[in-house]
Amino acid sequence: MKKIATLGQMHDDGLKLLKNYKYSIVNISDYSNNNLKDKLKDVDAIALRTVKLTKDILKECKSLKIVARHGVGYDNVDLNYLNKEKIALAITGSANAVTVAEHVMTMFLNLCKHSKTSDQIVRSGQFDKKASMQKDMLELYKKNIFIIGFGRIGKTLAKRCVGFESNVFVYDPYIEPNIIKAENYFPVSFEEGIKIADFISVHLPLNEKTKYLITKKEFSKMKKTCIIVNTARGGIIKEEDLLWALKNHIIHSAGLDVFEQEPPNKNNPLFNLNNLILSPHSAALTLECRKRMSVETCSNILNYLSKSPNLRLSNIVNREILSFN
Repeated sequence: MKKIATLGQMHDDGLKLLKNYKYSIVNISDYSNNNLKDKLKDVDAIALRTVKLTKDILKECKSLKIVARHGVGYDNVDLNYLNKEKIALAITGSANAVTVAEHVMTMFLNLCKHSKTSDQIVRSGQFDKKASMQKDMLELYKKNIFIIGFGRIGKTLAKRCVGFESNVFVYDPYIEPNIIKAENYFPVSFEEGIKIADFISVHLPLNEKTKYLITKKEFSKMKKTCIIVNTARGGIIKEEDLLWALKNHIIHSAGLDVFEQEPPNKNNPLFNLNNLILSPHSAALTLECRKRMSVETCSNILNYLSKSPNLRLSNIVNREILSFN
Protein backbone atom coordinates (compact mmCIF):
# COMPACT_ATOMS: atom_id res chain seq x y z
CA MET A 1 0.00 0.00 0.00
CA LYS A 2 1.29 3.46 -0.98
CA LYS A 3 1.97 5.79 1.96
CA ILE A 4 1.32 9.53 1.75
CA ALA A 5 2.37 12.15 4.31
CA THR A 6 0.63 15.50 4.69
CA LEU A 7 2.58 18.41 6.20
CA GLY A 8 0.19 21.25 6.96
CA GLN A 9 -3.59 21.45 7.04
CA MET A 10 -5.44 20.83 3.78
CA HIS A 11 -9.11 20.82 2.89
CA ASP A 12 -10.88 17.47 3.09
CA ASP A 13 -11.89 17.59 -0.59
CA GLY A 14 -8.34 16.64 -1.58
CA LEU A 15 -7.76 14.17 1.22
CA LYS A 16 -10.91 12.27 0.20
CA LEU A 17 -9.26 11.52 -3.14
CA LEU A 18 -6.35 9.82 -1.38
CA LYS A 19 -8.69 7.88 0.88
CA ASN A 20 -10.73 6.68 -2.11
CA TYR A 21 -7.55 5.09 -3.47
CA LYS A 22 -7.09 3.38 -0.11
CA TYR A 23 -3.67 4.93 0.37
CA SER A 24 -2.24 5.08 3.87
CA ILE A 25 -2.27 8.73 4.98
CA VAL A 26 0.02 10.07 7.71
CA ASN A 27 -0.87 13.53 9.02
CA ILE A 28 2.23 15.06 10.61
CA SER A 29 1.92 18.02 12.98
CA ASP A 30 5.32 17.87 14.71
CA TYR A 31 7.75 19.49 12.26
CA SER A 32 10.95 19.01 14.23
CA ASN A 33 13.79 17.60 12.13
CA ASN A 34 14.04 14.35 14.07
CA ASN A 35 10.32 13.65 13.85
CA LEU A 36 10.20 14.43 10.13
CA LYS A 37 13.14 12.15 9.46
CA ASP A 38 11.42 9.35 11.36
CA LYS A 39 7.90 9.75 9.94
CA LEU A 40 8.93 10.39 6.33
CA LYS A 41 11.49 7.62 5.95
CA ASP A 42 9.10 5.22 4.17
CA VAL A 43 6.55 7.51 2.49
CA ASP A 44 5.98 7.46 -1.26
CA ALA A 45 4.74 11.04 -1.46
CA ILE A 46 4.56 14.23 0.59
CA ALA A 47 1.76 16.79 0.34
CA LEU A 48 3.44 19.95 1.56
CA ARG A 49 2.33 23.39 2.65
CA THR A 50 4.96 25.70 4.21
CA VAL A 51 7.20 23.31 6.19
CA LYS A 52 10.83 23.38 5.06
CA LEU A 53 12.14 20.17 3.50
CA THR A 54 15.91 20.42 3.62
CA LYS A 55 18.46 18.04 2.13
CA ASP A 56 19.10 16.76 5.65
CA ILE A 57 15.49 15.62 5.92
CA LEU A 58 15.01 14.50 2.32
CA LYS A 59 18.00 12.17 2.30
CA GLU A 60 16.23 10.06 4.94
CA CYS A 61 13.19 9.63 2.66
CA LYS A 62 14.25 6.38 1.04
CA SER A 63 10.93 5.64 -0.73
CA LEU A 64 10.01 9.17 -1.78
CA LYS A 65 8.84 9.63 -5.38
CA ILE A 66 7.07 13.00 -5.36
CA VAL A 67 6.73 16.15 -3.25
CA ALA A 68 3.49 17.99 -4.05
CA ARG A 69 3.36 21.64 -2.97
CA HIS A 70 0.04 23.09 -1.85
CA GLY A 71 0.74 26.31 -3.79
CA VAL A 72 3.03 27.59 -6.54
CA GLY A 73 6.18 28.61 -4.66
CA TYR A 74 8.76 25.98 -3.72
CA ASP A 75 11.58 27.84 -1.99
CA ASN A 76 10.90 25.69 1.11
CA VAL A 77 12.08 22.54 -0.72
CA ASP A 78 15.64 21.58 -1.68
CA LEU A 79 15.05 21.27 -5.42
CA ASN A 80 18.69 20.46 -6.14
CA TYR A 81 18.43 17.35 -3.98
CA LEU A 82 15.14 16.30 -5.61
CA ASN A 83 16.72 16.68 -9.04
CA LYS A 84 19.77 14.67 -8.01
CA GLU A 85 17.57 11.81 -6.78
CA LYS A 86 15.06 12.18 -9.63
CA ILE A 87 12.18 12.88 -7.25
CA ALA A 88 9.31 14.87 -8.76
CA LEU A 89 8.28 18.29 -7.44
CA ALA A 90 4.71 19.31 -8.25
CA ILE A 91 2.86 22.60 -7.72
CA THR A 92 -0.79 23.64 -7.89
CA GLY A 93 -0.28 25.61 -11.05
CA SER A 94 -3.82 26.77 -11.71
CA ALA A 95 -5.65 26.60 -8.39
CA ASN A 96 -4.78 29.94 -6.80
CA ALA A 97 -4.45 32.35 -9.72
CA VAL A 98 -7.90 33.94 -9.44
CA THR A 99 -7.75 34.26 -5.66
CA VAL A 100 -4.32 35.92 -5.57
CA ALA A 101 -5.26 38.25 -8.44
CA GLU A 102 -8.36 39.30 -6.50
CA HIS A 103 -6.22 39.93 -3.42
CA VAL A 104 -3.93 42.22 -5.42
CA MET A 105 -6.91 44.15 -6.76
CA THR A 106 -8.28 44.43 -3.22
CA MET A 107 -5.01 45.94 -2.02
CA PHE A 108 -4.79 48.27 -5.02
CA LEU A 109 -8.30 49.59 -4.40
CA ASN A 110 -7.99 49.88 -0.63
CA LEU A 111 -4.71 51.77 -0.93
CA CYS A 112 -5.75 54.22 -3.62
CA LYS A 113 -9.14 54.89 -2.00
CA HIS A 114 -7.77 55.12 1.57
CA SER A 115 -10.34 52.58 2.74
CA LYS A 116 -8.58 51.86 6.05
CA THR A 117 -8.31 55.56 6.98
CA SER A 118 -11.85 56.27 5.80
CA ASP A 119 -13.22 53.58 8.07
CA GLN A 120 -11.24 54.91 11.03
CA ILE A 121 -12.35 58.53 10.71
CA VAL A 122 -16.01 57.56 10.51
CA ARG A 123 -15.77 55.26 13.53
CA SER A 124 -13.95 57.93 15.55
CA GLY A 125 -16.50 60.66 14.81
CA GLN A 126 -14.10 62.67 12.64
CA PHE A 127 -16.26 62.72 9.52
CA ASP A 128 -14.96 66.12 8.40
CA LYS A 129 -11.42 64.76 8.13
CA LYS A 130 -12.30 63.44 4.69
CA ALA A 131 -10.86 66.65 3.24
CA SER A 132 -7.38 65.60 4.38
CA MET A 133 -7.50 62.48 2.19
CA GLN A 134 -8.46 64.23 -1.02
CA LYS A 135 -4.95 65.17 -2.07
CA ASP A 136 -3.82 61.62 -2.85
CA MET A 137 -6.92 59.50 -3.37
CA LEU A 138 -6.46 57.83 -6.74
CA GLU A 139 -8.19 55.77 -9.45
CA LEU A 140 -7.15 52.72 -11.44
CA TYR A 141 -8.90 54.12 -14.52
CA LYS A 142 -6.43 54.74 -17.36
CA LYS A 143 -3.48 54.14 -15.03
CA ASN A 144 -0.33 52.15 -15.85
CA ILE A 145 -0.25 48.77 -14.13
CA PHE A 146 3.18 47.11 -14.15
CA ILE A 147 3.07 43.33 -13.63
CA ILE A 148 6.43 41.77 -12.80
CA GLY A 149 6.21 38.08 -13.74
CA PHE A 150 3.67 36.84 -16.28
CA GLY A 151 2.80 33.34 -15.11
CA ARG A 152 -0.73 32.20 -14.36
CA ILE A 153 -1.29 34.74 -11.58
CA GLY A 154 0.19 37.63 -13.54
CA LYS A 155 -1.99 36.80 -16.56
CA THR A 156 -5.10 36.49 -14.41
CA LEU A 157 -4.38 39.83 -12.76
CA ALA A 158 -3.87 41.48 -16.15
CA LYS A 159 -7.38 40.49 -17.26
CA ARG A 160 -8.86 42.11 -14.18
CA CYS A 161 -6.86 45.30 -14.67
CA VAL A 162 -8.23 45.60 -18.20
CA GLY A 163 -11.71 45.56 -16.67
CA PHE A 164 -10.77 48.85 -14.97
CA GLU A 165 -9.60 50.23 -18.35
CA SER A 166 -6.02 50.33 -17.10
CA ASN A 167 -2.91 50.07 -19.29
CA VAL A 168 -1.13 46.80 -18.55
CA PHE A 169 2.67 46.65 -18.86
CA VAL A 170 4.52 43.37 -18.34
CA TYR A 171 8.06 42.35 -17.53
CA ASP A 172 9.02 38.69 -17.76
CA PRO A 173 12.42 37.76 -19.23
CA TYR A 174 11.26 34.19 -19.88
CA ILE A 175 8.30 35.09 -22.08
CA GLU A 176 8.65 36.30 -25.66
CA PRO A 177 7.41 39.89 -26.14
CA ASN A 178 5.20 38.74 -29.03
CA ILE A 179 3.24 36.50 -26.65
CA ILE A 180 2.59 39.46 -24.35
CA LYS A 181 1.62 41.67 -27.29
CA ALA A 182 -0.73 38.99 -28.61
CA GLU A 183 -2.79 39.37 -25.45
CA ASN A 184 -2.94 43.17 -25.97
CA TYR A 185 -0.53 44.02 -23.16
CA PHE A 186 2.71 45.98 -23.42
CA PRO A 187 6.08 44.24 -22.86
CA VAL A 188 8.64 46.52 -21.19
CA SER A 189 12.01 46.24 -19.52
CA PHE A 190 12.15 46.13 -15.73
CA GLU A 191 13.82 49.55 -15.63
CA GLU A 192 11.20 51.16 -17.86
CA GLY A 193 8.33 49.52 -16.03
CA ILE A 194 9.21 50.85 -12.59
CA LYS A 195 9.52 54.39 -13.99
CA ILE A 196 6.15 54.54 -15.74
CA ALA A 197 4.08 52.50 -13.27
CA ASP A 198 1.21 53.88 -11.24
CA PHE A 199 0.65 50.44 -9.73
CA ILE A 200 3.12 47.55 -9.44
CA SER A 201 2.39 43.91 -8.61
CA VAL A 202 5.13 41.33 -8.02
CA HIS A 203 4.69 37.73 -9.19
CA LEU A 204 8.11 36.07 -9.12
CA PRO A 205 9.70 33.16 -7.25
CA LEU A 206 12.33 33.99 -4.66
CA ASN A 207 15.81 32.97 -5.78
CA GLU A 208 19.32 34.37 -6.14
CA LYS A 209 18.27 36.54 -9.08
CA THR A 210 15.15 37.99 -7.47
CA LYS A 211 16.39 38.46 -3.89
CA TYR A 212 16.17 42.21 -3.16
CA LEU A 213 15.11 42.95 -6.70
CA ILE A 214 13.45 46.11 -5.42
CA THR A 215 15.57 48.35 -3.17
CA LYS A 216 16.16 52.07 -2.56
CA LYS A 217 17.61 52.34 -6.05
CA GLU A 218 14.37 51.15 -7.65
CA PHE A 219 12.06 53.06 -5.29
CA SER A 220 13.92 56.26 -6.15
CA LYS A 221 12.97 55.80 -9.80
CA MET A 222 9.24 55.28 -9.13
CA LYS A 223 6.52 57.91 -9.29
CA LYS A 224 5.61 59.52 -5.96
CA THR A 225 2.05 58.31 -6.63
CA CYS A 226 3.12 54.70 -7.23
CA ILE A 227 1.44 51.88 -5.28
CA ILE A 228 3.30 48.56 -5.00
CA VAL A 229 1.90 45.19 -3.88
CA ASN A 230 3.79 41.97 -3.17
CA THR A 231 1.84 38.71 -2.87
CA ALA A 232 4.70 36.55 -4.18
CA ARG A 233 7.56 36.05 -1.72
CA GLY A 234 9.10 38.12 1.04
CA GLY A 235 12.65 39.20 0.23
CA ILE A 236 11.95 40.26 -3.35
CA ILE A 237 11.31 43.71 -1.91
CA LYS A 238 13.89 44.78 0.67
CA GLU A 239 11.75 45.66 3.69
CA GLU A 240 14.29 48.10 5.14
CA ASP A 241 14.22 50.08 1.90
CA LEU A 242 10.42 49.87 1.61
CA LEU A 243 10.22 51.40 5.10
CA TRP A 244 12.44 54.26 3.89
CA ALA A 245 10.34 54.79 0.75
CA LEU A 246 7.04 54.86 2.64
CA LYS A 247 8.23 57.02 5.58
CA ASN A 248 9.72 59.59 3.21
CA HIS A 249 6.78 59.48 0.78
CA ILE A 250 9.04 58.40 -2.08
CA ILE A 251 6.03 56.33 -3.21
CA HIS A 252 2.33 56.54 -2.36
CA SER A 253 1.78 53.29 -0.49
CA ALA A 254 2.26 49.52 -0.45
CA GLY A 255 0.54 46.23 0.26
CA LEU A 256 2.37 43.18 1.63
CA ASP A 257 1.03 39.66 1.94
CA VAL A 258 4.53 38.19 2.35
CA PHE A 259 7.52 39.08 4.51
CA GLU A 260 11.25 38.46 4.75
CA GLN A 261 10.62 36.71 8.05
CA GLU A 262 7.32 34.88 8.55
CA PRO A 263 5.67 35.56 10.83
CA PRO A 264 7.22 39.05 10.98
CA ASN A 265 8.68 40.33 14.24
CA LYS A 266 6.07 42.03 16.43
CA ASN A 267 8.31 45.09 16.56
CA ASN A 268 8.63 45.38 12.78
CA PRO A 269 8.82 49.15 12.12
CA LEU A 270 6.59 48.75 9.05
CA PHE A 271 3.69 48.24 11.46
CA ASN A 272 3.85 51.91 12.44
CA LEU A 273 3.05 53.18 8.95
CA ASN A 274 -0.38 54.30 7.77
CA ASN A 275 0.36 54.07 4.04
CA LEU A 276 0.70 50.30 4.16
CA ILE A 277 -1.77 47.40 4.15
CA LEU A 278 -0.69 44.00 5.47
CA SER A 279 -2.12 40.50 5.31
CA PRO A 280 -0.71 37.28 6.83
CA HIS A 281 0.36 35.39 3.67
CA SER A 282 -3.33 34.77 3.09
CA ALA A 283 -3.82 35.85 -0.54
CA ALA A 284 -4.73 32.30 -1.58
CA LEU A 285 -6.75 31.28 1.46
CA THR A 286 -10.34 31.71 0.33
CA LEU A 287 -12.54 28.66 0.91
CA GLU A 288 -12.87 28.05 -2.83
CA CYS A 289 -9.13 28.29 -3.43
CA ARG A 290 -8.25 26.04 -0.48
CA LYS A 291 -10.54 23.39 -1.95
CA ARG A 292 -8.97 23.71 -5.39
CA MET A 293 -5.40 23.63 -4.06
CA SER A 294 -6.09 20.59 -1.90
CA VAL A 295 -7.67 18.70 -4.80
CA GLU A 296 -4.89 19.68 -7.22
CA THR A 297 -2.15 18.78 -4.71
CA CYS A 298 -3.61 15.33 -4.11
CA SER A 299 -4.40 14.80 -7.81
CA ASN A 300 -0.76 15.53 -8.64
CA ILE A 301 0.28 12.76 -6.24
CA LEU A 302 -2.30 10.24 -7.44
CA ASN A 303 -1.65 10.85 -11.13
CA TYR A 304 2.11 10.72 -10.74
CA LEU A 305 2.22 7.56 -8.65
CA SER A 306 -0.27 5.78 -10.93
CA LYS A 307 1.42 7.11 -14.11
CA SER A 308 -1.98 8.38 -15.18
CA PRO A 309 -2.39 10.15 -18.53
CA ASN A 310 -4.33 12.77 -16.55
CA LEU A 311 -1.09 14.03 -15.01
CA ARG A 312 -0.71 17.73 -15.78
CA LEU A 313 2.93 17.92 -16.85
CA SER A 314 2.92 21.70 -16.52
CA ASN A 315 2.50 21.16 -12.78
CA ILE A 316 5.78 19.22 -12.54
CA VAL A 317 8.56 21.72 -11.89
CA ASN A 318 11.48 19.40 -12.69
CA ARG A 319 9.90 17.37 -15.49
CA GLU A 320 13.02 17.71 -17.66
CA ILE A 321 15.03 15.33 -15.45
CA LEU A 322 12.24 12.77 -15.02
CA SER A 323 11.03 9.91 -17.15
CA PHE A 324 7.32 9.60 -17.90
CA ASN A 325 7.46 6.37 -19.87
